[in-house]
Amino acid sequence: MTFQSLRPVVGLLALVAAVATGLGQPPAQKWRVQYFYDEEKSTLNIVDLQFPSLTRGLAVGAILEGTHQKPVAVVTADGGAHWQLVNLEEPPVSLFFLNESLGWMVTTKGLWQTTEAGKNWRKLPKLPGQVVRVAFVDDKNGFAVGLKKKVFETHDGGQSWSAVGAAAEPPGNPDYSIYSWIAFANPTTGIITGWNLPPRQEAHLPDWLDPEAAMNRRDVPHLSYSLQTRDGGKTWKADSASLFGQVTRVRFGPQPLGLGLVEYSASFRYPAEAYRFDWRTGKSETVYRDRRFAISDIWLGPDGTAYLAGTQVLGQIRNVVPSKVQVLRSNDLSIWTEMAVDYRAVAHRALLAIRDDTHLWMATDSGMILKYQ
Repeated sequence: MTFQSLRPVVGLLALVAAVATGLGQPPAQKWRVQYFYDEEKSTLNIVDLQFPSLTRGLAVGAILEGTHQKPVAVVTADGGAHWQLVNLEEPPVSLFFLNESLGWMVTTKGLWQTTEAGKNWRKLPKLPGQVVRVAFVDDKNGFAVGLKKKVFETHDGGQSWSAVGAAAEPPGNPDYSIYSWIAFANPTTGIITGWNLPPRQEAHLPDWLDPEAAMNRRDVPHLSYSLQTRDGGKTWKADSASLFGQVTRVRFGPQPLGLGLVEYSASFRYPAEAYRFDWRTGKSETVYRDRRFAISDIWLGPDGTAYLAGTQVLGQIRNVVPSKVQVLRSNDLSIWTEMAVDYRAVAHRALLAIRDDTHLWMATDSGMILKYQ
């Protein structure tokens, strides 16, 4: 037999060997679906996701069917291998966990506490104002932020609250003001962010109905608020500045690194941008922005690795229809690498919950929970 006649056999053996080698290798990592609410005539809108430990996690939201909404939580006790859908009594707004067991849930009607990672909830006494988020530095001392330029503090685990006077200091009508985010770098250093956004005077149709008008509508700056503490919330320093967009997220990493997110209106040239800041000096700089990437959440890992999650912008008017979920990662806040995401993940917004570089979860407002594996 000549070498020429052996070529097809050699080629076939090489192909078989290549396939066998590939079968022996683990699949490439990507964001894979762990849970998906897929029911006819209803959708699950997830509004927050938390993993207080490597095994315990929960997402909260509401099942929407027409004009009816059913508050629910999706919980896991084995790192997402299995998920259970459980009912809630009130529509959730946000979550905060101090440790693996102790957590709080803000709802549209009040504040709830769990001591079993979301398996049980008990309602706490009524809050003095409409709150959207809480944060605790220990099991007794915490803060709540919300509408009408209000911030409250508690020293008994949420049984009673009193107003933080510094929150009212920035200018602007309280009726159009909100503090929407609160985060602590450590038990003493924390920040609260918000904004004042008066209504526009001109009447106009929804953006999706009149896209040309939406794109031509001139964006205007407005007041952005911040409150900062260096003594665990005993005192707060208030500040305000005029800028475009709203600071919607602040994450703290290894000292002194911080990462912030600014989201813009549909008429602005960028959907959002991420910026780094030094929380000792306050200096900041933009680290990422792209006309085709609407960032909705950010994260900083314990080692300083940064993550950006959001959706691809398909047209001139953003968020008209769900689009492909996208996640970027960077080790130096300079070079960003796209992470592979399951093609079925489409949404308006995505949320991150990251414990370390091997335990990463993400939820979408379309009822999907994914893990990077």
